[in-house]
Amino acid sequence: MSRRRPRFSTSFSALARAAVARFASRPFKWFSPLTRLLLGCFLLTLVTTLLLAKLNARLPAEIYKEGDVVRANVIAPADVTGVDVGETNRRRDVVIANTPTVWNYDTTLAETQAQKFRSAWNALRQESRQQRAEAQPPADSVASVLSPHLAEQNTTERLTRILREAHAGYVYDERDTQHIKREIKITNPRSDSQIVIAADQNRLVPLAAARQNLRARIGQLSGWAPREQEALASLVLPLVAANLTYDEAATERNYEEVLVSLPPAVISLKRNQVVAREGDTVTEQMLTQFAALRLYGQTERRPHHLIGLFILVGALYWATWKFTERRSLNSRLSLTKEKAFALVGSAVVVQTILMRVGFTVADSISTHALRPPLNDPTAWGFAVPFAAAALLVALLVDTQLALITGVITALFAGLLAPSGMLMSFYAMISASAAIYGIGRYQERQSVTLAGLVVAGVNAVIALAVILSAQQPLTLNSVLLAAGCGIAGGLLTIIFTAGGLPINEAAFDILTDVKLLELSNADLPVLGQLALRAPGTNQHSHAVGQLAEDGCRAIGANALLARIGALYHDIGKLAAPEMFVENQTGANPHDQMRSTQSARIVISHVTYGLKLGKEIGLPQQILDFIPQHHGTRTLHFFLRKAQAEARGGERINEEDFRYPGPKPQSKEAAVMMLADSCEAATRSLAHPDPENIRLIVSRIFDSVLSDGQLDECELSFRELRLIRKTMIHSLVSIHHGRVDYPGYNPPPLTNPLQALPTSNGNEHSAAYANASEVPISKGGEVEDEAVLR
Repeated sequence: MSRRRPRFSTSFSALARAAVARFASRPFKWFSPLTRLLLGCFLLTLVTTLLLAKLNARLPAEIYKEGDVVRANVIAPADVTGVDVGETNRRRDVVIANTPTVWNYDTTLAETQAQKFRSAWNALRQESRQQRAEAQPPADSVASVLSPHLAEQNTTERLTRILREAHAGYVYDERDTQHIKREIKITNPRSDSQIVIAADQNRLVPLAAARQNLRARIGQLSGWAPREQEALASLVLPLVAANLTYDEAATERNYEEVLVSLPPAVISLKRNQVVAREGDTVTEQMLTQFAALRLYGQTERRPHHLIGLFILVGALYWATWKFTERRSLNSRLSLTKEKAFALVGSAVVVQTILMRVGFTVADSISTHALRPPLNDPTAWGFAVPFAAAALLVALLVDTQLALITGVITALFAGLLAPSGMLMSFYAMISASAAIYGIGRYQERQSVTLAGLVVAGVNAVIALAVILSAQQPLTLNSVLLAAGCGIAGGLLTIIFTAGGLPINEAAFDILTDVKLLELSNADLPVLGQLALRAPGTNQHSHAVGQLAEDGCRAIGANALLARIGALYHDIGKLAAPEMFVENQTGANPHDQMRSTQSARIVISHVTYGLKLGKEIGLPQQILDFIPQHHGTRTLHFFLRKAQAEARGGERINEEDFRYPGPKPQSKEAAVMMLADSCEAATRSLAHPDPENIRLIVSRIFDSVLSDGQLDECELSFRELRLIRKTMIHSLVSIHHGRVDYPGYNPPPLTNPLQALPTSNGNEHSAAYANASEVPISKGGEVEDEAVLR
């Protein structure tokens, strides 16, 4: 008999979950669980600390200019002592203004220029002699003009004396006038002597003035014609030079020597001193104090700030881990405590990033706005989606962990926001509205509904914050605050809706929405089950209904049990005709050896697991496939094999046992009981209330005595509730019909009689009394082993 294997395409979500799992596990697979936990806490704390790291909210975060309006109170966080840069610079300028500049005085310049004059005068004499020897000497040359005086010996001495007298004072170049102060220091490089003189004395002579004085002396020479005086001036005036030159390098050294001993101006602020109040006009003194506070935060305060913040954040994450650990002990979460903590931590980090970016944008908008209330960063901060992380955790895990997430993010909001604790209250109330404003996450629009609730609450609480902050309550401020609060709710919808599928795949979380998507009958595997194994499909739906009712009675996950029941027998697709509910003729097992029949029946578990992994079923659904049979034996096949054994042939009981494991969850245990009760009730010829009650009790007692419920958390009280609920449900399903006139059903002559199935084929055994149904020691009905 050939066994066809149905083909199903692997879903994209399954590939995504597998890729994320491999990526997440590979870097840390060599570490122990404790090491991974500590490393994860450290990374979360470090990242969060860096996101929260900033100067104290009371310090000026903005860069003001003189004349601006202070947008928030500025208070000194501690005793701050800093340098008053402005006053220090003013003192430096005063000292520099009163410090003499250094000038070099050349005492030999007058004699040097006199020697140059004598050389030039002698050259003119030689030129004059040559011109007289020529027939036609040039009439306009200096030598020809001055020729009457060149031969006079006393004229040379007198002109040399006049040139020396022109350098008698301190002659300086006019281009160095800017360096002349009230006092100047004159040094003689040759003798290393220094004197300080007042710059207003007449001994300082500009170069132009010295040349003008020399021209005047030349004009007073007797016996000299004007033309001769002009020629002499053209010869002598260029020889007048500055004997006093500015020494820039020496002056700078002089400034440095003086400034070294100048103490800086100190600004002193006391702890909690109000430096500026909101609405004040920024003055020069305020700018200096702001600069001192900013420098204090960047140097002395920043390391302490980071260390203290790291400790506080680490303590919060440690408290979150302990709460998650205790929560997992007291209530079964939808994922492991490690994953739950990782989800909360990652949600807090992403929420902190959103808040940091949001407050930065709010500050930027308010800084560029000129008119109130648009220049209020608190009003724009209401648009930050504070409830996104809490809502995400509430939808994926539970409300208590979501509340812890909301508390932590609210505290972080107080650290980041300009308004401090008022914004913490706003964030906490917004998160609470998101957490408790919706029920279970059973449809995608739950996020939208929660966001709309948050938007409404935000609008009201934003007005309360404005009133608490004693800000002017105008129509514009009310509209801005309410509008930003509504925007925060809408942004909560966007970020939460975007984060849900990512976190579902990353943390392998099975939400109600995902479960409802898995119940779609158009999915390939469910469509194949309905087409190729209609009896199994009907059985799965019936078991799902019973399991859902039983789980609802004890407070377990009813939806998970119902969806798990739809897939618990998908392994029968490998050979659907080998199972009694799908048989339309003779029972194939009547012609097979018991060991072969047992292998076929048991293989529907192993093949179902393999098929479920191929199509990407979540692990929580896959668990139902092996656990709904547990480790029970195919009792009647085993007895049949022992009866067929020849001679000393030994039958191994393990060949007739399901691989297990036993049910590990309440939902799996309830489905094991529902699976057996539904199959047994189907075997009754007359499923009246008494027969149903009797057979359900027999199955419960058999499953319990076989130890199949030893590894789940069901209590005896819960078992009684489940049994009562299943009896009621089965009685409702098999309720009596009205007798129609003219139709009298034939009486059963034998306890075991073949009755028509839903397909109209006689193959299923029906028993008149519940006591006659062949229930194994493990509480199963093995119709396949009963000869027709």
